Amino acid sequence: MRAGTFFRRFTAADGREVTLRAPRWSDLDDMLQFINSLVEEGAEISVDEKTTREREVDWLARKLSDLEKDRAIIVVAEADERFVGQVEVNPKFGRSNHVGVLGISILGGYRDVGIGTELMKEAERQAPRLGLRIITLEVIATNDRARHVYEKVGYRAVGRIPKAHAIGDGYADAIMMVKELATPVGPAQPAQG
Repeated sequence: MRAGTFFRRFTAADGREVTLRAPRWSDLDDMLQFINSLVEEGAEISVDEKTTREREVDWLARKLSDLEKDRAIIVVAEADERFVGQVEVNPKFGRSNHVGVLGISILGGYRDVGIGTELMKEAERQAPRLGLRIITLEVIATNDRARHVYEKVGYRAVGRIPKAHAIGDGYADAIMMVKELATPVGPAQPAQG
């Protein structure tokens, strides 16, 4: 898939127009600001320290290469002419290459309006392109908002890893969730536009 490929537009619950598309190089500065703002906010994500522009360049170069070679699904959300969220699904390898591991994050001020739900649905639409049948994810047990979204789109908890995440002076469990996808009838096709 090519960088910047357009998937679709929708109207969020708060009335904002949101575009779902593949990432592109011009997202670099927005992505850097995005991840660092999540760290600063103390969002319940696995990243816990700010990154540099140099590290973000390396990260984005790898991700765009993976996208171009159909080794990952990456969908970004754009609203108000800025990058506001993304979902990524990375296939496992070998006998587990039909299983993808999902990660998602949304910028503060853009949560609770359906963007996360739509990002996850679009990732599932793209999954047949990589031969994925199952998507798994891990959520910090204290992140009730995220768990609600995951359950709403059909994920179910299948296990727990005690004390998997260091949070402040303590620890939080990780909840493992999974969704089996419907058998695809054919590869997903990006929308034209």
